Amino acid sequence: MRIVNLTEDTKNDILKNLLKRSPSQYTEYEKTVSDILSNVKQKGDEAVFELTKKFDKWDINASNVRVTKEEIDAAYKAVDSEFIDVLKEAAQNIRVFHEKQLRDSWFFSKKDGSILGQKITPIDSVGCYAPGGKAYYPSSVLMNIIPAKVAGVERIALATPAVGGVVQPVTLVAADIAGVDEIYKIGGAQAVGAFAYGTESIKKVDKITGPGNIFVALAKKAVFGQVGIDSIAGPSEILVIADETADPRYVAADLLSQAEHDELASAILLTTSSELAQKVSEEVDGFIKVLERSEIIKKSLDNYGYILVGESMDDIIDAANEIASEHVEIMTKDAARVMTKVRNAGAIFVGPYSSEPLGDYFAGPNHILPTNGTAKFFSPLNVDDFTKKTSIISYSEEGLRAVHEKIEYFAKKECLTAHANSIAVRFE
Repeated sequence: MRIVNLTEDTKNDILKNLLKRSPSQYTEYEKTVSDILSNVKQKGDEAVFELTKKFDKWDINASNVRVTKEEIDAAYKAVDSEFIDVLKEAAQNIRVFHEKQLRDSWFFSKKDGSILGQKITPIDSVGCYAPGGKAYYPSSVLMNIIPAKVAGVERIALATPAVGGVVQPVTLVAADIAGVDEIYKIGGAQAVGAFAYGTESIKKVDKITGPGNIFVALAKKAVFGQVGIDSIAGPSEILVIADETADPRYVAADLLSQAEHDELASAILLTTSSELAQKVSEEVDGFIKVLERSEIIKKSLDNYGYILVGESMDDIIDAANEIASEHVEIMTKDAARVMTKVRNAGAIFVGPYSSEPLGDYFAGPNHILPTNGTAKFFSPLNVDDFTKKTSIISYSEEGLRAVHEKIEYFAKKECLTAHANSIAVRFE
């Protein structure tokens, strides 16, 4: 891996390079996605089925678009029992963590009898997306569906491609364990369109969540406003903060855990130790010789891999907050203190035994995280994403009488006399 001294210029150059990976940069695909969504909106099932036949190569129709109970039962038989047990344990960890996020409605009353509050209500329906074909992630199925289930969403649907008409069995098993209500054998931008607009066979949802390819990401961006979305996910990324106490083999292995995702993945080490930087680079070279996805890893590191050596831990932390990585690992002698200073990260992994894949699969916190610097203002997928908050206002006559002149005055200052009148008529 390239080793670079951390300066303001190098940091800015890296930030510009990383932002090239954002889905918002791929405008050449937007026309294709727009055409697909328009087609689905106008033609419903007809468009979804035509596109599915074209891309997934099977004869889909209204009678087989939805996964049956028999198909789910067959999937359980096709997946080994040990993996099913692991999925169930992971699901329980995810469920327990997200149950801690539940919020209660709240109300308070004033002396004059007025009541104010906030009512928490689950979203009525959610459409979750899961990649299929060569790339399928049962872990993401759990991470999407379980928080929605915990939040109390009444209808949870899943869309996933069925190449040749067959959905990956592990996807079906994970969805069933998580508590899905409906599964549809469709993928791509057409699946997003079906959830956003509704078709004859697929009822519209209120929100769409889940990762997908560039077409899925741009489709979610395009339908936002028609429905809610979680985020527009970009390529995976990891940033490790380390000092001279870190094990270079651990650091190298963790960097490559994300570099293997795809050629756009980013892996960055920020360290105060030139010696560690050199050792990590050597370990990376060694791992690349034996890891299966070495070609992808090489291209990822060539494009978006960096080892940055800074003069102080404060400089390192400042750079980490500017980059705002999806995953941040901390391997320093005072990791807990460093963690408190990291403000911008999707998830923080503290200590040498908190490797990033722990969060991907098993620990419980959600692994659907903000990318491309959006951790500065976005959060991981969570129970709040599947609920909505409604303000409650109930004033007594006495309460309104005490303030009505101030409200009327305020409204008139905005030249909204009908607003003022709506208050004034109650005290004529």
